[in-house]
Amino acid sequence: MKKLATLAVGAVMAASPVLADLVIPSLSYRTGPYAAGGIPFADGYEDYFTLLNERDGGIGGVPVRVIECETGYNTEKGVECYESTKGEGALVYQPLSTGITYQLIPKTTADDIPMHTMGYGRTSAANGDVFSHTFNYPGNYWNGASGAINYLLAENGGDLSGKKIALVYHNSAYGKEPIRTLEELSSKHGYELSLLPVDHPGQEQKSQWLQIRRDRPDFVLMWGWGVMNQVAIQEAANIRFPMENFIGIWWSGAEHDVLPAGDKSNGYKALAFHNVGRDFPVFDDINKYVVDAGKAAGAGDQVGNVLYNRGLYAAMLAAEAIKTAQGIHGVADITPGMMRDGMEALSITEEKMASLGMPNFGPSFDVSCENHGGEGLVGVAQWDAGSKTWSLISDFAATDGEVIGALVEADSSAYAAENNIASNCS
Repeated sequence: MKKLATLAVGAVMAASPVLADLVIPSLSYRTGPYAAGGIPFADGYEDYFTLLNERDGGIGGVPVRVIECETGYNTEKGVECYESTKGEGALVYQPLSTGITYQLIPKTTADDIPMHTMGYGRTSAANGDVFSHTFNYPGNYWNGASGAINYLLAENGGDLSGKKIALVYHNSAYGKEPIRTLEELSSKHGYELSLLPVDHPGQEQKSQWLQIRRDRPDFVLMWGWGVMNQVAIQEAANIRFPMENFIGIWWSGAEHDVLPAGDKSNGYKALAFHNVGRDFPVFDDINKYVVDAGKAAGAGDQVGNVLYNRGLYAAMLAAEAIKTAQGIHGVADITPGMMRDGMEALSITEEKMASLGMPNFGPSFDVSCENHGGEGLVGVAQWDAGSKTWSLISDFAATDGEVIGALVEADSSAYAAENNIASNCS
């Protein structure tokens, strides 16, 4: 692959470097307490770009170069990875950490480099009028919280009044994200909400599940990550909490979360913003051009697993934004600022996904200057312990735009005032 070359002759050339590759950093964590989730995501992310290089010769005739930088899910290391890679022409960052995201929002904005925090990060970044360089399409944590409540409403005849819902959450910025939304929805729908924080890394949860056994909530929601998920599912099984009434966020619904509990995890559910399984044509090409060719990022054993699919999906969205930017600006070798324009004009349709070998892989959505979050459609997947497979059991459905919109407006307006940010879209 051609090496990165920058021509900086004269002021014009200095302002518009000529790049030999489309550079995509991968802020991964293959080590540390959250490696079980970080590895398949990083594999899927890189393998999709390898597919485009090997099958298509890159994107628009320009090869993609993925720079992987290990963060260990550590915020300080994540910032160091950003600083060490941004000068190589990095087009977009996918930090895969809410903590890293919060630190990089002002940095990426100042450096004119877009950031995609797909299904995580600062939820109010959906307001592009305030957050010019941060995107969190196709959905965010507040969509997730509302999606869970909407699903429970549908399962309970549209009435949750008097029901008890417990939130078991990672005691971090990530885990706390859904609380405001769940509180607002509690006022709206009349359920009783209890909050049960779990400290990092999440191996000690006896007291939380003893409280659940005492309080006997009707439903448990979980915002977990890493070993916390496995422990929670095992603890739920230990107290015989019905798995069909236990719903995790999309970061609490991968194979490694449920397999340790064996048959006891059967029926557990998780929210989803993309599809699950291997039954998509794109995987035939992944196997042919990447895995069988010996070019896979990992061992090739994660293909089709939930978090591999998520990394693949994130890479597909980045690639489609690159194509959009190339079309807008009429050049194949785009800059990070051009990439931002492509992300803001991105349109994902079912026709486009089908043409990519990913029919019904995720919801259709459009991005705009004002809306960096997409449509916020959320589905639900369920685990079958017998076949060891996840299945999508609901369509990608709308979430409560009235409640979420008000929360996004309030939080983003406060951020704009604190940081003296003028409107980006006027």
